[in-house]
Amino acid sequence: MRKTILSSALLILSITVKAQVPGAVIDVQHYNFALQLTDVDNNIKGQATVDVKFLKNASAFSLDMVKKNSEGKGMLVSSVTENGKRLKFVQDTGVVKIYTNTKANSRHSYKISYAGIPADGLIISTNHFGHRTFFGDNWPNRAHNWLPCVDVPADKASVDFVVTAPDHYQVVSNGLKIKEQQLPNHLKLTHWHEAVVVPTKVMVIGVAAFAIDHQGDVGNIPVYTYVFPESKEAGFKSYAVAKDILPFFIKHVGPFSYEKLANVQSKTIFGGMENASAIFYFEESVTTPDIEELMAHEIAHQWFGDGASEKSFWHLWLSEGFATYMTNLYLENKYGADTLKKRMLADRKKVLGFEKERLTPVVDSAVKNDYMQLLNANSYQKGSWVLHMLRRKLTDGLFWKGIQNYYAKYRNSNANTDDLRREMEQVSGLDLTLFFNQWLRKAGHPDLNIGWHYDADKGAVSVNVYQKQDNLYEFPLEIAINGEVFHMQVKDKTTIAQFPVKVKPETVVPDPNVNVLASFSIEAQ
Repeated sequence: MRKTILSSALLILSITVKAQVPGAVIDVQHYNFALQLTDVDNNIKGQATVDVKFLKNASAFSLDMVKKNSEGKGMLVSSVTENGKRLKFVQDTGVVKIYTNTKANSRHSYKISYAGIPADGLIISTNHFGHRTFFGDNWPNRAHNWLPCVDVPADKASVDFVVTAPDHYQVVSNGLKIKEQQLPNHLKLTHWHEAVVVPTKVMVIGVAAFAIDHQGDVGNIPVYTYVFPESKEAGFKSYAVAKDILPFFIKHVGPFSYEKLANVQSKTIFGGMENASAIFYFEESVTTPDIEELMAHEIAHQWFGDGASEKSFWHLWLSEGFATYMTNLYLENKYGADTLKKRMLADRKKVLGFEKERLTPVVDSAVKNDYMQLLNANSYQKGSWVLHMLRRKLTDGLFWKGIQNYYAKYRNSNANTDDLRREMEQVSGLDLTLFFNQWLRKAGHPDLNIGWHYDADKGAVSVNVYQKQDNLYEFPLEIAINGEVFHMQVKDKTTIAQFPVKVKPETVVPDPNVNVLASFSIEAQ
């Protein structure tokens, strides 16, 4: 994500998903959301069929759903049934509690009928051209404003969307379109099926008048563009870069998980939103000069955030930090090493600037409810920097091998920071506990005062590195003296090293290759 500067039955039965929510009563296996949309008003009607596996004996369980409020926004549940039998339920402000006596490991399917005006999550509005649109926008946990669900990233499930809407709209969603049927009264039914398990944060529909282009296939993956008709010329051209981006991640990370890739001009509140197989971009994206960077970021999320998802939002850097650095690596591969250096310098500046506003660790367990707070330079740029330093520490070969192993193990599942650490330790044979702790679980960065002195008699330069911050870091540091790069290991409050230099230095430059997340002041002594 980029922040705005701002007959499926047999298949469903074969899917087994492992819930990773601590203490969870249920593990959702599949959702089927049948929705009715209209141009008359913003009310929607829904019938959700939720297939669940019970993880323990239970007399009741809950699904997240925002209740209709005094302003008329929210959903009102009218009935819950199992096999046609009505069940007792209670709808509270944010959940629907359903009463049912069940045994552990049993499978059940419930139908929840509801209606209302979404308070959030499904954005019903008009685009820049004055045309009505409907766009799902669920991140981080806004799906339950219009869908009854377990609205956390750790409970992943397959999903069907069956949308009935006026027939002047096209509908795009996750997965493959398996049915499109004309109905009486100028209505149309569109059925999309996503067989791969995904978190609710990336389950969406987009309903609008679209111009659609099948730009071709990458291997067996069809790539589509959905844009507003008025944006057709610019959108088809600018979104075409997706076909160049997709092969890079397939080659370097692993297989693409989904049945297609659609890039969609939308009304998302974000610059881009990485919905699984149906990425939504902000309206002006069709003409932004940064479209390649934006699309690389969102496409990278199909592996990191969608495929391998964080267990909780505290580990959001596994999504946003990865997408940020994978974008940098894609651009480095295409445009050269200098491009990466420039981007890492810019990202370092953002990280250090953010720390002046809020000093928190990347894995920030202090955030309890408002996960939007985590859309910051720690999750994005600092997370990216951690991967950059890890790459330099391990070498390119081991870094990519670790990334590939991590993705292969947690594809269609969930991971946390320690899971990544263990995969990287396994491929490298290194103990990375200190590295992960100092960069991800502690706030701040190395703030270095570097002094140097040239001794003509010895033909050497003495370099003194002093860590000004309280929490000491351990890391390698490069010093370029007259263009020649020397290496030292910084560990203590003061680290001193001596390097042979034949003539008095004209330039002494710390971190010339931009490989350390640190701030520097340097002076001759």
